[in-house]
Amino acid sequence: MKISPLNDKHVARTAKMADFGGWMMPIEYPGGGVIAEHTAVRERVGIFDVSHLGKASVIGIGALDFLNTMFTNDLNRVQDGSAQYTLLCNPEGGVIDDLIAYRNSPDDIFLVPNASNTTDVVSTLESMAPAGITVTNLHNEFAVIAVQGPLAPQVMQSLGVNTDIDYMAFSHVVIGGAKVILCRTGYTGELGYELLPKVSDASRVWDSLVAAIEPLGGLVCGLGARDTLRTEMGYPLHGHELSLDITPVQASASWAIGWDKESFIGSQSLRKEKANQPLRRSVGVKSLDRGIPRGHMQVKNSAGDLLGEVTSGTFSPTLKVGIGIALLSSKVKIGDQLVIDVRGRDSLVEVVKLPFVASHVR
Repeated sequence: MKISPLNDKHVARTAKMADFGGWMMPIEYPGGGVIAEHTAVRERVGIFDVSHLGKASVIGIGALDFLNTMFTNDLNRVQDGSAQYTLLCNPEGGVIDDLIAYRNSPDDIFLVPNASNTTDVVSTLESMAPAGITVTNLHNEFAVIAVQGPLAPQVMQSLGVNTDIDYMAFSHVVIGGAKVILCRTGYTGELGYELLPKVSDASRVWDSLVAAIEPLGGLVCGLGARDTLRTEMGYPLHGHELSLDITPVQASASWAIGWDKESFIGSQSLRKEKANQPLRRSVGVKSLDRGIPRGHMQVKNSAGDLLGEVTSGTFSPTLKVGIGIALLSSKVKIGDQLVIDVRGRDSLVEVVKLPFVASHVR
């Protein structure tokens, strides 16, 4: 089990810790837990240690062109100094991982994949990289800290950071005397930033952020709140909404595919699926009773026909009802009322358009 470079900080706060992608990470903290931490992000500000996320670099002449043959999205859509959400698929269109690509230059791309998939992403890229392009696993070189919520800009400004950068853009700043990559990204649906300091600088950057959020009523948050926040937004999580068996077309992530590109791994399969219409799609389901959808619960119609299953589910602290993301038959429509099997009891849900709450990322 790997530990975050900020592990001692979480232990000192007596955080509830658990395995997350092979890393021992904080799930929640005493003094309110997931609901209080979730609410702090929606209403004020919260900070998360997400150092389990992977890091890698792809460097060499033609790195961008190479990655455009590997990833679904088109890196030519963004400029140097911008990041892009994208996916790495297999030839059948299954998702090896979804990740963020930071474009430093056409010859220097920095990647942030998911924790448990980093090795697969790096090895896949290494196996396909032409001569002159170097793929390096930097998983243990950087920490990742997310600052999320409507007061996030105020936090950063109090630390002397210029926050005048566009959504999905990044810059290089100094916090607590440490050099940090600062990007206008996050996975909560709120305005925020993700910071990547070197591991050796992680503690002082973290301490600076903790001191800056406290006067604003901000909280240190665990991955439990990060999950409820991303579920409210309908954001996919690999292993749930995306997998080797669930394509981006099925996961309603077609917007992250550069359909105009000549080719990329999985392009033929994905184009065929798009043209023929997928047999199943990810949709939102909202409880009409006290039931709470959970992953792998079966979803049926009133006649008892199986339509699919919940891929992620939780109690929404914002809406005060159970919500879920479900992979269902494409015949299902927004507004349909369906039944979820909640531990042997039928619970009524309505199919709704994602996200469950409004986005404030911009």
